[in-house]
Amino acid sequence: MEKIEILRNKYLDILPELNERSRRIWAASESKSLGYGGIRLVSKATGIAESTIQIGLKELLQKDSPPPNRIRYAGGGRPSLESKESNIVDKILAIADIDSIGSPESPLRWTTKSLRKISESLRKEGHIVSHTKIGTLLKESGFSLQATRKRNEGKSHIDRDKQFNYINSKTSEFQDALQPVISVDAKKKELVGKFSNTGKEYRKKKNPVEVNAYDFLSFADGKATPYGVYELTTNNAWVNVGISKDTAEFAVSTIRNWWYNMGNKVYPDANKLLIHADGGGSNGSRNRLWKFELQKLSTETGLEITVCHFPPGTSKWNKIEHRLFSQISKNWRGRPLETYSIIVNLIANTKTTTGLDVNAQIDTKLYKTGIKISKKEIDSLNLERHKFHGQDWNYTIAPKTVS
Repeated sequence: MEKIEILRNKYLDILPELNERSRRIWAASESKSLGYGGIRLVSKATGIAESTIQIGLKELLQKDSPPPNRIRYAGGGRPSLESKESNIVDKILAIADIDSIGSPESPLRWTTKSLRKISESLRKEGHIVSHTKIGTLLKESGFSLQATRKRNEGKSHIDRDKQFNYINSKTSEFQDALQPVISVDAKKKELVGKFSNTGKEYRKKKNPVEVNAYDFLSFADGKATPYGVYELTTNNAWVNVGISKDTAEFAVSTIRNWWYNMGNKVYPDANKLLIHADGGGSNGSRNRLWKFELQKLSTETGLEITVCHFPPGTSKWNKIEHRLFSQISKNWRGRPLETYSIIVNLIANTKTTTGLDVNAQIDTKLYKTGIKISKKEIDSLNLERHKFHGQDWNYTIAPKTVS
């Protein structure tokens, strides 16, 4: 037992420096020095097969070795699975059901079946193939492990592209006239407290931030509702972090805060404002309260407010999504949003190399839901519908004369 322990320690000390051939030569040399029973002792101490040690002894006795830069003789090693079963790749692809899931012409294909399930199916047909080998063969055949991709926007509106062109032309018109253009939307609501947040941040090893094991609403100190205003020309933004519901009143209140805190300082001579907005939610094209609150803002500020909504299923094209909200998500990734103050500070400290500047504040007002605006109130608005999709997407609200 003492000899075995000595051999094992010697082997472990030099193992990192050994390749396949030098390992069997060392084992053969040690077994030869031990004499009778040496092969068995070395095999027991190192786990190297006795047949491998005998090959090493043969190489020592015959002074025989593979050609330079080779570990094995030509043809050495186990024959590949493909050489033994030429149709094994076709069988694997057939089980992966490639033709019904991805085009064979595609450079990257994918399968919904796990490697172990494919291995089990092959075993039932009499083919013993490990799941790791199947993974290698699938990769060589153009497969890759992929997640889903959000790409399908559903059925497109017939005037989808025309509306995009209309929004672009209006934006150029306002920017050429030195009038502000903003993109608005609400970001996903966030639970306030020690909850897990997607992403990672650098910390000292074995020192992760500990958060709640479960994202139960009862564990939260509230919900944060960020609503943003992104100004396209200056690359500046304002975010209201609400503590209640995302309503039209809350949305217009955020625009009001942006105008008095940022907008009128950059555009002191502005008399018009263009808003890009999604077609649904608190700033939806059919939301009466949204138009009613915009009328109040228009009359209060003296701004003629034009709104252009994005067609259904195209909200991802709204500039605020990838110019502001995605940057905020990157800035707070991996950090629990424990308090409203932390949320506001993380939003306000969001910066980009293109010069994004963000201001944020908490909005403690409790906004009511279910406020109804009558048809009579809508008819009283100083609202002009544009010739192109004026009934739904494009309209202008002018200030009312205050008597």
